[in-house]
Amino acid sequence: MTETATRASAIGWRLPPFYCPIDSAIHPRADQLEERAIAWLDAMGIFRDGTERAWSIATHSTDFSCRMIPYGMDEPLLLFIEWNHWAFALDDFWHDTGSADIRTSRIVDLNARISRCLEAPGSAMLGNTPFAAALEDLAARTRDLATPVQLRRVAEGMRDWLFGAAWQVSNVERGIMPTLSDYVALRPSINGTRFSLAWSEIASGIEIPDGKLYSAPVQALTDAAGFIVSCDNDLFSYAKEDNQETTDQNIVNVLAHQDGSPPDKALGEALAIRDRAMTLFLELRDQIARDADPELRRYLEALGHYIAGCIRWMNAAPRYASPRNRHELPVPGATYGITWRDTPSDPGTGPLPIASAAWWWDQLDSVTHRRRNHPVSDFHTDVRERDDFGGAGIPADLSAVEV
Repeated sequence: MTETATRASAIGWRLPPFYCPIDSAIHPRADQLEERAIAWLDAMGIFRDGTERAWSIATHSTDFSCRMIPYGMDEPLLLFIEWNHWAFALDDFWHDTGSADIRTSRIVDLNARISRCLEAPGSAMLGNTPFAAALEDLAARTRDLATPVQLRRVAEGMRDWLFGAAWQVSNVERGIMPTLSDYVALRPSINGTRFSLAWSEIASGIEIPDGKLYSAPVQALTDAAGFIVSCDNDLFSYAKEDNQETTDQNIVNVLAHQDGSPPDKALGEALAIRDRAMTLFLELRDQIARDADPELRRYLEALGHYIAGCIRWMNAAPRYASPRNRHELPVPGATYGITWRDTPSDPGTGPLPIASAAWWWDQLDSVTHRRRNHPVSDFHTDVRERDDFGGAGIPADLSAVEV
């Protein structure tokens, strides 16, 4: 964490090493895409002042999007970047304000209106504000860009995300901290996992049939990926949320509440749970990849970019590395200075003792469910070197920068 921070964090500024044996890359035209995205933000006029504009840029939405979709086509990737800027504003000013006065009924009404703006052209259900106009613009361009199947997946992903946000708000209103099992079940939804992955499919030209995408093993793998990213987000955003009127719902606080332990002690257990999920992800991904067609293999690769890219994005995003509750403006160059580990903090391979996650391990074949090394280069090299992807494929001139 940047040394300019003025107040301690209950889990410390130096985060533990991350276990993530997955390659990462970034789109080669990230800088140009960011310029275009910021120009769109300015044209929409959704900022009240220069400070709000600075903190929107501090989300590093372009870095997130370009690490998650490093081989994507420019126009859909740009649209995804702009969606992320809009979504962060929604989160900061409505969904996750930290206020004890928040009301679930208002959020449910808001979320329903947002969903229908995408699904019902010209509905104008958010009224006549710059924020609403930006949503209408995003929705109209998404409908023009996406195929009917892609649009349905974006809409379903949005509903899943908004559903998770409403559940989180309901916990705040009731003054409860969710159980660990409940949290694991809903956290990928709160994180917008399926909304983001729908854009990964669109921008990467992945065309995976419903029967394969919605199969139990692939859905379990998707949930596991979303949970891992969410755990990482909980660590990077811990300091950002620690001045709220209500205790933030994150993996550390859920465990601390459950066990009656201080956050710094719960951190170790949170890492063990996260790393066990990573071990499962690697094993199940390898299993699915063995019999996967090219499109499914590309989706599996996209899940890896999602996990690995998010760590690197959050590490250097001022939104997290110089949080607003400690700084009036984002600190340029702020970083957590993360480190890495080669092995999981928890060497176990069996199912986590969490009811809502047990079904992830149920998808493993008994033959493959054993302790193994996971040479990521084998999977990535195989995917990267094949050119029989079909669909849009990977443009020949678009070689992402490995980082």
